[in-house]
Amino acid sequence: MNHNGKITIPSELIGSIPRPDYLLSAVRDHDYGRMTNQRFHDYENRSVQITISELEATGSQVITDGEQTKSSFIIYAIQQLVNEYYTFSSGCFSLTFADGRQHLLPRLVKSPFRHATYAHTYLDNAKRFTHLPIKQAVISPSALSMVYPTATIKNYSHEQFLTDLINETEKEIRLCLEKGAHCVQIDFVEANFALKLDPTGHLLRDFVQLNNCVLERFAFEEQHRLGVHLCAGGDQECHHSFDAHYLQVLPKIFDLHVSNFYLQLASEPDREQVLQCVQKYMQPWHRIFIGVIDPVDPKIETPEEVCERILEAAKYIPIEQLGTTDDCGFAPFDDDRSITRQAAFEKIRARLEGTKMAEERLMKKKSKCI
Repeated sequence: MNHNGKITIPSELIGSIPRPDYLLSAVRDHDYGRMTNQRFHDYENRSVQITISELEATGSQVITDGEQTKSSFIIYAIQQLVNEYYTFSSGCFSLTFADGRQHLLPRLVKSPFRHATYAHTYLDNAKRFTHLPIKQAVISPSALSMVYPTATIKNYSHEQFLTDLINETEKEIRLCLEKGAHCVQIDFVEANFALKLDPTGHLLRDFVQLNNCVLERFAFEEQHRLGVHLCAGGDQECHHSFDAHYLQVLPKIFDLHVSNFYLQLASEPDREQVLQCVQKYMQPWHRIFIGVIDPVDPKIETPEEVCERILEAAKYIPIEQLGTTDDCGFAPFDDDRSITRQAAFEKIRARLEGTKMAEERLMKKKSKCI
């Protein structure tokens, strides 16, 4: 609600947009040495610029770069070090999806742990093409902790690894804030998967504690510009942990020292139960961005469907703490072709139009009560 008493509900996308065909072709040509680095970067910049322009055309007030230049939202920070510092083996941590596909995290074999790429570089590039506020996503330290689950490198303890990981994640987030990010969103999509791996909840608890080791280094005012994204890991029309009990994950998530929560909800079979849980554990300084769009479902939601989902949520979440988003990114990995760019932008428009429709409905309701 703004200072004029008008109801406004902020709406943001999670991050990724499907890459255009010309960029995917350029990635293949570059990987096989058929394209120079400079020409490849030209293709990347073209895709970022066009994606931002298309997001602006939807009426989005907060945007991202569509993660056009990330091959993976998980290992972008260490991608350039994979050949020298990491190995892929049977012992690597794996995100296994419902259709049997696996996304492996490499295992660290050379110390120390460090980032090769910090997310502020994506932010710096995106700022060249827009004056709108930009949200920047970063991967959670808990996800990257799985590249070195136990000490296997001589004279490099697990404790030292965690210290390096925490320091690098703090540096990445701080650089994004200093560079003017509207919000830094921590992708914590392995939260559900942790409960799937360990139903006792101990692994999830450890993940939350590790993430808080980073977040507690930020002042309360800075935490207002930090958020966490939670979902069942959608990719290519399926999930990696949709069968994990969401209601067991949520209470622990609200222990994280951030102010913004981007929560999967559109695809949930019992949204009311989830909303009751959110209502129980949310704090007065929290903003809850509920998922009103399901990127995994090829069906385009209507603005009316989105509006109804928001009105349902408003029964449990105070309007001044409510926001809308998508359940997850539209293409978290660069090979995800399960949804077209056109469909992604149509879904985003439906979210924005439905959010505006809900604002008007709630405003009328408020006026009748005065």
